[in-house]
Amino acid sequence: MQWPRVEVEVGSEQWLPYEGPRPSWRIGLTDTTLRDGLQGFRPLTVREALSIYEVLAELSPEGVIESTELFLYTEEQRRIVRAILETGWEYPRPIAWIRSTLSDARLAVDSGLGETVVLASVGPLHVREKLGVTWQRAVEKYLSVVEYLASHGVSVRIALEDFTRSEFTERVVPFVLQARSLAERHGVGFRVKLSDTLGLAMPFPSVPAPRGVWAAVWRLRNSGLRAEEIEFHGHNDLGLVVANQLAAWLAGASWANCTLLGVGERAGNCPLEVMLLHYASLTGDTIGVRLDRLPRVVEVMERLGVAVPPWYPVVGRNAFNTKAGIHVDGLLKNPRIYLPYHPGLVGRRATVEVTPLGGRSALIAWLRSRGVDVGKDDPRVEALYRALAAAYPAGPHEAMTLLEEEARRFFPELAG
Repeated sequence: MQWPRVEVEVGSEQWLPYEGPRPSWRIGLTDTTLRDGLQGFRPLTVREALSIYEVLAELSPEGVIESTELFLYTEEQRRIVRAILETGWEYPRPIAWIRSTLSDARLAVDSGLGETVVLASVGPLHVREKLGVTWQRAVEKYLSVVEYLASHGVSVRIALEDFTRSEFTERVVPFVLQARSLAERHGVGFRVKLSDTLGLAMPFPSVPAPRGVWAAVWRLRNSGLRAEEIEFHGHNDLGLVVANQLAAWLAGASWANCTLLGVGERAGNCPLEVMLLHYASLTGDTIGVRLDRLPRVVEVMERLGVAVPPWYPVVGRNAFNTKAGIHVDGLLKNPRIYLPYHPGLVGRRATVEVTPLGGRSALIAWLRSRGVDVGKDDPRVEALYRALAAAYPAGPHEAMTLLEEEARRFFPELAG
């Protein structure tokens, strides 16, 4: 048995955690749960993949989550693509994800999706040790794939793998401009994805490129790229993924590439549900997203075998639970004292855990949930607190049984 939790009234006026200046450029999200998330999780059946896609569509019916990336390599993966297309939902748009090979490019063309991410390794270790070629040869290979896709009417997103360890200004930016020129020549869309493959990026304006997110985005913008042509894809190896995604947005990039619950390789990707809340805060727009559907993320992902830590932001079991007495006291006086934003925004409720750690305030919250409104200076509250504290070592069942008995003795109205 766990210690009981009681709801705390927080009022109907909802508030967001940010009230600063809004970006003047468009910001939004893209999803890679069924691509990068899949790599760090397990293969999914068509039905399982559809359950994830349906959640994404529920969260963003108006396209704040603009697209979702998909593999094309196995027949099961291609069935997933067809099943998603058959749903008829406009958003998120399914797009392909391929390596920089002509055989993969043909898969993207044949899929009929019309847009694909193209992996372009730009870190010297990747080029030299993984691909075993010179930088010039790698660029020629990448551009040949872009040329093939663009000539067949497929829009291109160049994913700059390991950009945080690349010769960014000297080599990567000129390559990006060449790829963009090819796409423009054929009249197809183009985007560059800054892929922080090892989570080495830093969100501070003072850090130079390639590790500095601000500097890297600024360099691309100063080279002529528009905000909507820049996407950031982060990993969480050093625990900075949300900060880096926010830095990219604030520096002038439009798109944050995320996964549900941050699933993905090693320490995972940027959690989409957290970035959705930041999107609403930075834009002031809670209409274009269904934040109240976020509990569905947990429901679906846990059914697929993903464990959600209790202290996980936004959707974790403890995200809006308060146990410490000083916090409980503040909540009862004004919920904003210890709540960063209104839990109702994300389909949650504020709760207080009834243990001696919550002091007399936790007992007042417990009594109020039972219809008894008393103050902290009421001697009966003090007596109940002493009884609960004495029984605490015996565990929640014994302690709460005693508390119920004592409460009915002090407050006869509870006996009924």
